Amino acid sequence: MIDTLNQLKEHLNQSILGQEELTRDLLIALVANGHILLEGPPGIAKTTAAKSLSKSMNARFQRIQFTPDLLPGDVTGSDVFQQDTGQFSFSPGPLMNEVVLADEINRAPAKVQSALLEAMGERQLTVGGKTYALPDLFFVIATQNPIEQEGTYPLPEAQLDRFLMKLIIDYPSKETELAVMRLVRQQDSGETEQSSQTNIVNPDDIMNLQNEALSLYMAESVEQYIVELVMATRFPSKYIDEVSDDQQLIEFGASPRATIALDRCARANALIAGRDFVTPDDVRQIAVQVLRHRIVPSFEAETNNFSSDDIIKLILAKVPVI
Repeated sequence: MIDTLNQLKEHLNQSILGQEELTRDLLIALVANGHILLEGPPGIAKTTAAKSLSKSMNARFQRIQFTPDLLPGDVTGSDVFQQDTGQFSFSPGPLMNEVVLADEINRAPAKVQSALLEAMGERQLTVGGKTYALPDLFFVIATQNPIEQEGTYPLPEAQLDRFLMKLIIDYPSKETELAVMRLVRQQDSGETEQSSQTNIVNPDDIMNLQNEALSLYMAESVEQYIVELVMATRFPSKYIDEVSDDQQLIEFGASPRATIALDRCARANALIAGRDFVTPDDVRQIAVQVLRHRIVPSFEAETNNFSSDDIIKLILAKVPVI
């Protein structure tokens, strides 16, 4: 299965030029059985990444463009009256797919966000008083555009906490931009053909990888290290000498979901690296992505230009490996 993971990673890197870190984190979230939030300016392959991932594992894919006038039934599905039978039947919505791209999720009103929250957290939908189970493989890739604020609704902390990781994507380098321009021009002119072998894995293979990641060996010292990192987000003054009790950097620390997310993502990172055991470095490599949306910097931190990423990096530097 490790060879399959490498093939999948190589295929994604060929489809998404210059975003190796993005493809790695997408695979980590997929193997860790969680959902992902992508933040970045438009036109940097967020949608392309979701489509390429779904095609490579032969999964049912659906893109939802979130808008302020969206209704919960537009994403969950609704009961439709059948004239021939005189009864209502459930018509599934786009959430009834295995890979769902929630494009510009912060444009959705509260009721739609609540419906998505249930799907992400409970792996089920409730329509007309009835509950419908989602597919065994259910992976949400949500995007949000940090540039525009008009017509957007800030995501509540409860929904942010449902995302396993938050990835921040920036513009590509000059060399990558040139390569993308040439590749798109060749594809538009028919000079290159897309590979017909896009189905590298199937959903059952992914679920097997998820189970394999959970069975990796993790020493008690690594478990303690994960817990210490989360505790440092709640009581930073106990871990960081520069911070006193009356000058907190963090208004609210990470929830217990962060501990579970660090455990799962570290295991997935070790599996992708080809190891059957987890090291502290596996935890450190994914800590920023897992924690950045789960802590709320204090007013003092913001006035001193301390971002969430800065605080997490400071915690990683100060909390010793047990």
